[in-house]
Amino acid sequence: MRDTIKHRGMRNNLAEVLANKGIIDEKVLDAIREVPRHLFLDSSFEAHAYQDKAFPIGADQTISQPYTVAFQTELLQVSPGQKILEIGTGSGYQTAVLLTLRTKVYTIERQQELFKKTKLFFGKMGYRPRKLVFGDGYKGLPDEAPFERIIVTAGAPEVPKPLLAQLSIGGRLVIPVGIEDQIMTLFIRKSEKEFEKKELGNFRFVPLLENKN
Repeated sequence: MRDTIKHRGMRNNLAEVLANKGIIDEKVLDAIREVPRHLFLDSSFEAHAYQDKAFPIGADQTISQPYTVAFQTELLQVSPGQKILEIGTGSGYQTAVLLTLRTKVYTIERQQELFKKTKLFFGKMGYRPRKLVFGDGYKGLPDEAPFERIIVTAGAPEVPKPLLAQLSIGGRLVIPVGIEDQIMTLFIRKSEKEFEKKELGNFRFVPLLENKN
C-alpha cells in the first residue's frame, strides 16, 4: 500500500471529525493528519481506515479508535523531547502519533506475534522509538525510569503500582481502569507520595494482561 493524496484528504476529514467530537489540541490533530493509519491495518480494511472505528489487528487485539488515540494523547499534554512510556504497542499507531509529536517513546508489547510484526513495520516506515520491548507492561521499564508521561492502551482492572512509581514528579499517567468497560483515568504526580486523580469518561479496551510468573 502507498500513501496518496486521497489518503491525506481522508486524514484531514478524520481530523475534522475528531475536532467536532471535542479534540481541541491542534498539535494532536496535526499528528492525526500526518500518520498514515491505513498502513497500520490489513489491506482489506484500507477503505475503512479513516473511519472513527477500532479494527482487529491479530492476536485478539485491536487498533484503537482514532478518537480514543487523540483523547489519550491530548490528556498526556506532551511536549517535544519528553520521555514517554507506552504500555501496549499493538499496531504501533499510537506510538507513531507520539513520535510525530517529537517525543522519546519507550514502548512495551506482551503479544509476541504483534511485537515481531510491529518491530518489522517500524523498520520499514522509519519510526524509531527509543526502545521497543517484548515484555510485561504491568512492570513498566524500571531500568529506564522515571518517565514524564505514561500511557496505557489496554484496560487495567487496577492501576499497576510500578507505573505510578516510574512516573516523574509533575508527570502524567493516562490509563483506562475497569474490567468490562473502563473509565479513562488521569494521574498527575504532585510529590513522592501524592497523586492527583481525574476520571474522564467511559471507554472500552482489550484487557491489560499481567504475567503471573
